[in-house]
Amino acid sequence: MMIIFLLIIAVVKEISTFQPEFVESISNVSVAVGRDATFTCHVRHLGGYRVGWLKADTKAIQAIHENVITHNSRVTVSHLDQNTWNLHIKAVAEEDRGGYMCQLNTDPMKSQIGFLDVVIPPDFVAEDTSSDVIVPEGSSVKLTCRARGYPEPIVTWRREDGNEIVLKDSMGTKTLVSSFRGEVLKLTKISRNEMGSYLCIASNGVPPSVSKRISLSIHFHPVIQVPNQLVGAPLGTDVQIECHVEASPKSINYWIKDTGEMIVSSSKYHVQELSKSMYETKMTMIVRNFHKDDVGSYRCIAKNSLGEVDSSIRLYEIPGPNRKVPASNKHAVGSDADTNDILKQKQLRVTYQPDDEDLYGSAEDFDDSDSPLPPPLTPNVYYTSANGVSHKHATHKPGVVGLGPDAVGGRHHHYNAVNGGGTLEFGIGLPGSINGNGVTRKPPFYGKTEIRGNAMDNNELTSAAWSKTVTAITLTRTRTTTTTPTIIQLSIAFWCWRWWYCCCWQ
Repeated sequence: MMIIFLLIIAVVKEISTFQPEFVESISNVSVAVGRDATFTCHVRHLGGYRVGWLKADTKAIQAIHENVITHNSRVTVSHLDQNTWNLHIKAVAEEDRGGYMCQLNTDPMKSQIGFLDVVIPPDFVAEDTSSDVIVPEGSSVKLTCRARGYPEPIVTWRREDGNEIVLKDSMGTKTLVSSFRGEVLKLTKISRNEMGSYLCIASNGVPPSVSKRISLSIHFHPVIQVPNQLVGAPLGTDVQIECHVEASPKSINYWIKDTGEMIVSSSKYHVQELSKSMYETKMTMIVRNFHKDDVGSYRCIAKNSLGEVDSSIRLYEIPGPNRKVPASNKHAVGSDADTNDILKQKQLRVTYQPDDEDLYGSAEDFDDSDSPLPPPLTPNVYYTSANGVSHKHATHKPGVVGLGPDAVGGRHHHYNAVNGGGTLEFGIGLPGSINGNGVTRKPPFYGKTEIRGNAMDNNELTSAAWSKTVTAITLTRTRTTTTTPTIIQLSIAFWCWRWWYCCCWQ
């Protein structure tokens, strides 16, 4: 009996020594909704014991050993050997989220729990999300994106074109941000440069993130900006004019000539539009082979449902690079060409009667320390004799000053103007005064007179031929010529006549 008792005790000890136990804990599982999830329970020394699976929160039995108890067709069990037991949930749903217990029917019962986290990628709630928006410029608007998912998604706003979002507080202070976090984006007192597409992006760490594109259209009446309202071009060239239009909705743009004729693309004109943004358009028109008939005004017109606007550009002719200059004017510079044209129109005539060249002395004898500085010299000057025959002064010599043929006024230049039967030549001139039908200029201490016809006034003389005149310098070495005979002269003449009469005639 003692031997049997000892044997029973040894068997009980052996059995208790090899009772089932868990080798490792069950791993938690996180899976997106619609995907499959698997829990694995590792045991050893299972022997004749069984493995059961239960839903921890509801205590609902899912399976016992190899048999599925639940009526959920998505639940199955499997095992590789007596040590590895699996619970499979296919296409998990949100209600499958929770804890799952692996239980051994030992006494006392042994169990362990693994948790199933069913995550849901973000998605937008259509009824609570804005669609495309159209608002007038200067108003306020709210853009809304409601998102759902598990965990709760975060909504971020960005501009599709990469520009910054303009936020304004209650005081109207502007803040520029590259992104904004929140389901509602509020834009106040919006301007046209805020027009565009806005992206709301929802993410919660579960791929994929989702985004929605909301187009914001801002309506305003057309506006035209013209870079150049006056455009000049030489004849025979192609000239381009342009207008920059801002309008929303898009405007109808066209060109009209000052005659009222609408301009379309042809062999003469090339009309083109280039869209620069949602509301900016560049209008260009090229006039080919520009000629005098093309001179005038051209209007660019923009029209949309909110209004109409136009702007005018004037084309004019400018001298081309190949314009020929008369040979007689080849030395003319600056405003002298304009002076020559004025002289031609006024038919200005100058009569010059030169005095004896002995009247003029050397500039070395003249002390100009107290004299005011004379105005600049007229570079292109000619003279005409009293009989209308034109003549040109001799080559100027440095150091000689005056109005005679040898007079020097600096550099020698020429201007020609047709004057009746002769060529009008101007040299160093003197200011004149109106005298009867002409203008008489009287240089001090000289007996010569210059007369100008056509009754030009002082303003015309100043703006035209005499814009660069200089007052002739009074020379110190002059010789006085009197026209009234003195008593000595009469006496000498009388005795000479008496001597000649007595000697020759007697």
